[in-house]
Amino acid sequence: MKARGMSCFSCGSPFQREARRKMATSRIPLSPSRLMDSPELEKLAPSPSPGGERRTDAHSFTFRDLGAATKNFKQSNLIGEGGFGKVYMGHLNSGQVVAIKQLNPNGLQGTHEFLVEVLMLIMLHHPNLVSLIGYCHEGDERLLVYEYMPQGSLENHLFDLPPGKEPLDWNTRIKIAVGAAKGLTYLHDVVNPPVIYRDLKSSNILLDDDFNPKLSDFGLAKLGPVGDNTHVSTRVMGTYGYCAPDYATSGKLTVKADVYSFGVVLLELITGQKAFDLSKEPGEQNLIKRSHPFLNDRRKFTQLADPLLQGCYPLRAFYQLAVITSMCLHERAHLRPSMRDVAVALDHVASQPYISETKCRIHSSRFPLPLPPSRTTNAPKVAVWDVLKS
Repeated sequence: MKARGMSCFSCGSPFQREARRKMATSRIPLSPSRLMDSPELEKLAPSPSPGGERRTDAHSFTFRDLGAATKNFKQSNLIGEGGFGKVYMGHLNSGQVVAIKQLNPNGLQGTHEFLVEVLMLIMLHHPNLVSLIGYCHEGDERLLVYEYMPQGSLENHLFDLPPGKEPLDWNTRIKIAVGAAKGLTYLHDVVNPPVIYRDLKSSNILLDDDFNPKLSDFGLAKLGPVGDNTHVSTRVMGTYGYCAPDYATSGKLTVKADVYSFGVVLLELITGQKAFDLSKEPGEQNLIKRSHPFLNDRRKFTQLADPLLQGCYPLRAFYQLAVITSMCLHERAHLRPSMRDVAVALDHVASQPYISETKCRIHSSRFPLPLPPSRTTNAPKVAVWDVLKS
């Protein structure tokens, strides 16, 4: 569940006041060129597109265009629903299949998040970020048009699988982890100032036909600290179970909050279990607390494995992934690795794919309970290179 908080840009800034005025009063779709002229956006300087220019090619659609694309938002075209609103599959006049997200005015996210997402995706371009095709701002309607991701979200392939649905194999899980890590590395290390995603979770990692991952839903994204600043201060926003404890308790936001959330996603990929599961008994709902004793224990780490893997994974690479996950989940933000180092380590894990030679071993169950009495908070930092050499 997403917690609402302050808007992502500084309160009272000229940019914010002008943006709100436009979004509240204009009945003409916002112009990308006008948005690009904002002094706030001039701070954001990602790598240029392959042609060397700064891309502003998001298309402005009318509400009538998108109604026609979705057959008037027909229920059979509905493919998802979240804090922003409902998501429909649509067909543009060009024949392109797209995903169209319609803002629910009574939902958890609002006009500001809509504007942030448009701004971010106009500026940011990477193979592991979802592409914004266009948007609609007409009267009270706010809609976003994305490239269509036919395999849906990672969440759909990990949890509560229907009968007959194939679980993700080891190699595909690592492929997804590597791609998501590269998307975050781009946001943290290539974009200047860095962009803090703030809402990394399995439902926001979308998959194409080949299970290449793309990060989606940038409504909570925020520009990171610049110069001598070590953090940006903000109300806590995000999704319970994925939020870094340092950010949750202080409101001090750094890129290391994303690293923690990424560690939670890695743990979900390893275990096939949700970060926070209300269907479980009290005391068993938090995945991190249950799994912590096994992440760095060479005798017990295989008890973390999703039973649906049926033992079909390379043992050494599995242990390395468990250690990387533990590093990302360190309670002390400064002891977490950078996403660039995490991506390097995951590439090393991916270089050891599972190759089936014999029948896989089926482990008896997911890691046991009861919970450990407490979580260690002062464990020494483990260098990412130690993982590569282990």
